[in-house]
Amino acid sequence: MSHAPLATPLNIIFAGTPDFAAQHLAALIKSPHNVLAVYCPPDKPAGRGKKIQACATKELAIQHGLTVEQPINFKEQCDQQKLALYQADIMIVVAYGLLLPEVILTTPRLGCINVHGSLLPKWRGAAPIQRSLEAGDNQTGVTIMQMDKGLDTGDMILTAHCDITEQDTSTSLYEKLAQLGPNALLDTLALMTKKNYPREPQNSTLATYAHKLDKSEAELNWQLSASSLHRKIRAYIPWPVSQFTFTEINANSGKTKEHRIRVLQAKVIHKSSTQAEGIIVKVDKNAIVVVTSHGCLALEILQLPGKKALPVSDILNSRAEWFKVGNNINGTTSSLKEKNDG
Repeated sequence: MSHAPLATPLNIIFAGTPDFAAQHLAALIKSPHNVLAVYCPPDKPAGRGKKIQACATKELAIQHGLTVEQPINFKEQCDQQKLALYQADIMIVVAYGLLLPEVILTTPRLGCINVHGSLLPKWRGAAPIQRSLEAGDNQTGVTIMQMDKGLDTGDMILTAHCDITEQDTSTSLYEKLAQLGPNALLDTLALMTKKNYPREPQNSTLATYAHKLDKSEAELNWQLSASSLHRKIRAYIPWPVSQFTFTEINANSGKTKEHRIRVLQAKVIHKSSTQAEGIIVKVDKNAIVVVTSHGCLALEILQLPGKKALPVSDILNSRAEWFKVGNNINGTTSSLKEKNDG
């Protein structure tokens, strides 16, 4: 993609954390601009071993010999003064995870800009990609905005659009925006090297808020429509992953055991049923079809506790008795073996 002609290379401070941010930093490193320092949060324990691990942005910065700064926040005067000593033209913030105080926003000559994963003012906040999918939006994109003291409320400098397909998950949409954002950022910087660059105030009456995801949202409620459940499944990949609680009852002892079953892939069947929500109406090698409040949902890839995700055909090889036509998706009487033993 061709970019707007660059008047003067800018001296940049970059602040970001995950791979999404690192892909923007990579584009800046390859550009004529000068990255003075990279800011990211302090290293945190990660993975099962809880080993201290650097974020993707820090790892990239180290690979390229860039100075890395990791203040806990910018409340300390010494951290504010250190940033000012860089005498940056601009600070670029991408998925940094820290709120910047007003003194930081006004320190660089051109202030601070942010790459946000939505078409503002829609989906301000922490989880714009997931919330746009969950809401059934047909389009999203990235907005490069001039940061102010509000949460994603600053003037918009440039936007770039992309379509959301029926197959998109948060993972695939994240990758689309990670490809779109760096080009939009470089075009924005080219505009900002000129004296009068475009700044469009947001219409706050059109704003929506993208609340941070919570694990409790992952539980599938069969009282919702098939379309709504399908959007949730796609939105919650890779985290927290939509799931339902299956209760197994031992026919001999009467004891119950709960199994949390994740749903990785499903499709909507626009067909009504006289059965109650949550009842299984069809089972074959391709899907387990469950009634919802409007239409049916065909579950295609599931993950049993402690197992890897598998197509329904493989799940049925070991757990066919759980998913029989007429059963409630959230419970069964017992395993077939236990019935025969009784």
